[in-house]
Amino acid sequence: MTGENQSSGVQWRDGIVPVSTRFDDPYFSLGNGLAETRHVFLAGNDLPARFTPGFRIAELGFGTGLNLMATLIAHQSQPGPLHYTSFEAFPLPAADIARALDAFPEARAVADPFLDAWALGARRFDLGAISVEVIIADARTALPDWRGQADAWFLDGFSPAKNPELWGEPLMAEVARHTAPGGTFATYTAAGFVRRGLDAAGFAVERRPGHGHKRHMSVGVLRPPISALPEAPREAT
Repeated sequence: MTGENQSSGVQWRDGIVPVSTRFDDPYFSLGNGLAETRHVFLAGNDLPARFTPGFRIAELGFGTGLNLMATLIAHQSQPGPLHYTSFEAFPLPAADIARALDAFPEARAVADPFLDAWALGARRFDLGAISVEVIIADARTALPDWRGQADAWFLDGFSPAKNPELWGEPLMAEVARHTAPGGTFATYTAAGFVRRGLDAAGFAVERRPGHGHKRHMSVGVLRPPISALPEAPREAT
């Protein structure tokens, strides 16, 4: 691992993979990060099949914007608009993001409008039919005040073992509170305390095969509130 560019909180593994010096964790898979994004966050939320005009995605952990680029590619032939909101406490500079995306030519090929806006300091911008807002704040304090809702969540913080504060039950409860009826989540982690927290928050949680060498990942759908469930038929008397 090289030590250059530590001022931005990043070291570069093999000159390609950005690793957070704050959490000692890579920003994306050491294998094919774009393939993992598609497997975990897109397929895990049954996307793009669920895309409809006005669909809303929310994300914990913007990182290099790789999930956004994968969404942009997946949405190119879909009806718009789509709304994408991400929460990021430690934003990377545009130069580091561009260097990271260079590892994925397909994502890098559509990234220039995003990188141009990011370099100018824009945190709200449009990418074709996708309206993007990146909220620069700790999600634990910002999400409770967010007035939006999501149809699908990308839960993509650093490893729960190294960044547990982004996976705690109070935050997972806020994720559920900001999920539309029938909304979903997907995440690369299958850590027990994360799955229990999401279950307690109101999601029906399922463990699925992960990407590459990762054995498992987690997905879920928001359960309807008890009051919304149909009443059981009464027995005849």
